[in-house]
Amino acid sequence: MATMVDVARRAGVSVATVSHVLNETRPVRPGTRKAVLDAMDDLGYIPNTLARSLVTARTHSIGLAVSAISNPYFTEILQGVEASALERGYGLLIADPHDDPAHELTVVRLLHERRVDGVLVAPSAEPAGLLEYLARRKIPAVFLDRLVGDAHDQVCAENARPMEQLVSHLAGLGHLRIGLVAGLPGLSTTTERIAGYRTGLERYGLPFRPGLLAGGHSEARGAEDAVHRLLASAEPPTAIITANNAMTIGALRALRTAGLSVPDDLALVCFDDFSWADVFSPGLTAISQPSREVGATAVRLLLERLENPGRPPRTVRLPCAFVHRTSCGCVAEALDRPLPGTPRPTGKDPVS
Repeated sequence: MATMVDVARRAGVSVATVSHVLNETRPVRPGTRKAVLDAMDDLGYIPNTLARSLVTARTHSIGLAVSAISNPYFTEILQGVEASALERGYGLLIADPHDDPAHELTVVRLLHERRVDGVLVAPSAEPAGLLEYLARRKIPAVFLDRLVGDAHDQVCAENARPMEQLVSHLAGLGHLRIGLVAGLPGLSTTTERIAGYRTGLERYGLPFRPGLLAGGHSEARGAEDAVHRLLASAEPPTAIITANNAMTIGALRALRTAGLSVPDDLALVCFDDFSWADVFSPGLTAISQPSREVGATAVRLLLERLENPGRPPRTVRLPCAFVHRTSCGCVAEALDRPLPGTPRPTGKDPVS
């Protein structure tokens, strides 16, 4: 394992300079500091004395990097991760990457420096830096909610078919202009939900109108602006689908500002159910994701990876449920109704 001497030699500085960079005990010129950090990165040096002494031992800790502060869905995933980790005797270190690629890399590096046995990450829309870091360090990792390639274990909810179901439900009620407030570009969830939206339109013979697809960037403010754009179009939608719970809040704000009532003036349904969705009047018709199960499955996949590092990566998709309330404009017949044609979980992984 690399030492401070190795880092100093690679960077062309003294060991004392490396120490100053690590401990911030003395100002170091930016160029010198960068040379030291680059050398640490190249050599895989971990600036943690205790960790170095335990390099061959398990710490029984897991790192979790999800944007739980800004996204209630990830908060529920966190609860599933924590419960499953504690049940198996593992501690949890949590960091919020804020869906920012640079910050994502920083927090994963910090988790790694604290010698977690592996990491669970909801990757950003531009995860190239993260992927390179994980590959170079050979860090056991599981991606959750968002899929990236096929080189890592991954777990997520179904996206395309549940979105198709929302479109089909609205089209079956007679809506011809169905708008979608989509998530952050580059995320697999966004791509798959847009695909499901278009498939649902095609199933009912409805044309895809680019003007009815608006980007909400997976956040409330972005969705608020997106709904205002949809309403201002020449042929505004008679129904809107929001692609996550944060954007649902933004959409409701925009409709209130516009003086529109749901569902009397416009139907609203959402991808992502949340704990207070049934408190709204009318109650929000939604797709409910198995968020806690996603978290628990991610922990299981990571621990299986630690026990068997050589096995092929797996992608696990979990089914969602259709929660029928009244914001779609019809009387709810049942709550937590499974999607037609979707089997109930059997305890076995639907592995692809």
